[in-house]
Amino acid sequence: MSRSETAALGQGDDDGDGGDQSEEAHARRRAQVAVCGPSVADAAMYAAAEEVGRLLAERGAVVVCGGYGGVMEAAARGARLAGGTVVGILSGDDPAGANPHLDIVVSTGIGQARNTVIALSCDALIAVGGSWGTLSEVAHAIRHRERAGRPARVVWLDGWAIPQAPDAILVAGSPADAVESALPGSTLSSRSTS
Repeated sequence: MSRSETAALGQGDDDGDGGDQSEEAHARRRAQVAVCGPSVADAAMYAAAEEVGRLLAERGAVVVCGGYGGVMEAAARGARLAGGTVVGILSGDDPAGANPHLDIVVSTGIGQARNTVIALSCDALIAVGGSWGTLSEVAHAIRHRERAGRPARVVWLDGWAIPQAPDAILVAGSPADAVESALPGSTLSSRSTS
């Protein structure tokens, strides 16, 4: 079987690094953008996250989040209202705790280790606001992309300053800036769903 046939079937080397995935196969996949932030959000943070979710959905991206309240719920709500797809990766093992705006609920039962799953499941990550859990997702996203030899596409909107990583995090001034930084032009993709 040729490499392109293998890639088309979703098969490839089995070391899990995706090294055999062709650019064509990646181009067919919709961009997955994680939206991370505190589970308790004030009105301004909630509105910003909801706008981020809406704009991502309008660009054709799949929104990936932690699946609970606050920023996660706001981004999910914005994406769903815009007709987008939202995946919630829960830290617990009970899907009943998920927010109501998710299309797909992944109950992991692995606690905060789910932050790694979120970070590794996205093409870009937008953090809205700041918390220790958000910081861990940002760190995992940057570390994974460094190890993979790809530039980190991590955007922080109203987040914490991290002077040790000035080149790894893009700082956005608005939800629109955050989405444009995460999905510039069609580099990652505003791939259509058709």
